[in-house]
Amino acid sequence: MLLYNSATRRRDEFVPNEEGKVSMYTCGPTVYHYAHIGNLRSYIMEDVLEKYLRYVGYDVTRVMNITDVGHLTSDADTGEDKMLKGAKREKKTVLQIAEYYTNAFFEDCKKLNIKTPDVVAPATSCIDEFIKVIKSLIEKGFAYEAGGNIYFDTSKLRQYYIFNDFREEDLEVGVREGVEEDGNKKNKADFVLWFTKSKFDDQELKWDSPWGVGYPGWHIECSCISMKFLGEKLDIHCGGIDNAFPHHTNEIAQSEAFLGHKWCNYWFHVHHLNTNSGKMSKSSGEFLTVSLLESKGYNPLVYRLFCLQSHYRKSLVFSYENLDNAVIAYNKIVAKAVSLLKEDAGEVISEDFEAGKAKFCTALDNDLNTSLGVTAIYDVLKMKTTPATKLALIEDFDRVLGLDIVVAAKAQIEKEREAAEAAASDPFIQEIEALIAERAAAKKARDFARADAIRSELTDKGVTIIDTPEGTKYKID
Repeated sequence: MLLYNSATRRRDEFVPNEEGKVSMYTCGPTVYHYAHIGNLRSYIMEDVLEKYLRYVGYDVTRVMNITDVGHLTSDADTGEDKMLKGAKREKKTVLQIAEYYTNAFFEDCKKLNIKTPDVVAPATSCIDEFIKVIKSLIEKGFAYEAGGNIYFDTSKLRQYYIFNDFREEDLEVGVREGVEEDGNKKNKADFVLWFTKSKFDDQELKWDSPWGVGYPGWHIECSCISMKFLGEKLDIHCGGIDNAFPHHTNEIAQSEAFLGHKWCNYWFHVHHLNTNSGKMSKSSGEFLTVSLLESKGYNPLVYRLFCLQSHYRKSLVFSYENLDNAVIAYNKIVAKAVSLLKEDAGEVISEDFEAGKAKFCTALDNDLNTSLGVTAIYDVLKMKTTPATKLALIEDFDRVLGLDIVVAAKAQIEKEREAAEAAASDPFIQEIEALIAERAAAKKARDFARADAIRSELTDKGVTIIDTPEGTKYKID
């Protein structure tokens, strides 16, 4: 399996630290508001990665943090805490906000068939771990106290910028939006490990520490939560591309300074979901959530398909027109599955099954190419094999793609059965179907005058009939 590794800037063969086992860390949400569908694109693609690793036989342990403290409105350690901002907006406590939006996040994940990670750890549950690592960094000379805060000293590193080649002048105050000068820092790139009351007196969540009452910086939490549950060597770290700098860059700096060795081998970054006006965010344009899509009549799994039709390393443009195209594609696949379920299934032909599976694995092994993975479904539908083989392959692929195609097809068949049962006891429906049968007999007898008269009679009753190759269908106006 080849995966693009943001740290090496190439597609690398995936080889885990321990044979047969994979440790995987995902940057979780800051739970101060609903997740928008741009956020959720990352979680969908990370979910596919985890499920594919399991599909090919790895024993995966996946850990996700929940940021319920420490993430400021600027990623450069400035501005108001996002959680405090949410609490003020809704006149609730920070912990109430955290609980509500954590639950909302996982409800969205459930609707999108995103598996809950094996371990989900709120930042507020790991304060002791943060303090332990920060103390060690100070002792090793990688951190210092200034102005009541503890900073990581980036000048002590042989290499700080991992994912991109930055020039120091690019990080001057004012060049990056939202960056304000912090006079306590020794170097522009230094970042906060621990804030004390000297900086944010109104912070709701605070803890005792060797440096005073305060709270952790955002970056330290992911390093410590990962090391607590996955050990000192991590296979894959996932997140949105906007986390690469400064968040993931700072994670590498503090983790490797603390451990004294390489920490993570593979960095998996999902690119942005954009609108026609630019990057999607909570503050620009319509706040696009799963609930909003549902209110407009969209199945959340259609949005999942929309994401899978594009490569995770390409920016994806969202529009309702593009989503409508995904609706058409999804409905066509489900309709094909309905037809297969209604046929005489036959037996699963193992040679055909393995051939279809090989195409799917070839697609996913090539840097998780989900677009070709979806194409593999269409290839299966065109195969000259039994319906049972096709259905088995679609269900097998769905262990990774998570589109519930056969589930949706079975639900549609059940809906049709219930509708047929209801129609059978409805005198009006019985009358319509009797007239349609009589019309068919009249046409067969070449009594076209009677056939036309029946059509007119049905029209008067508010029934439109449509002649198709599969027979006459009707709709009640």
